[in-house]
Amino acid sequence: MSVSTYTVTGMTCGHCVGTVTSEIGKVAGVTGVEVELATGKVTVTSDGPLDEALVRDAVEEAGYEVAAN
Repeated sequence: MSVSTYTVTGMTCGHCVGTVTSEIGKVAGVTGVEVELATGKVTVTSDGPLDEALVRDAVEEAGYEVAAN
């Protein structure tokens, strides 16, 4: 199991959280997504290491951005 954490900017409500969760959940290998609206922190669990670009693409598809670390 692998756990990755990202900061997503632009989320303002529960609908935003649902959209981000749904899009990231579609990435192959993802087994769980937890989003903290107040901080923008997104924790992604997966079967193995994920391609960060796929997660970024999913967040962008939802209409948001992953902040630079």
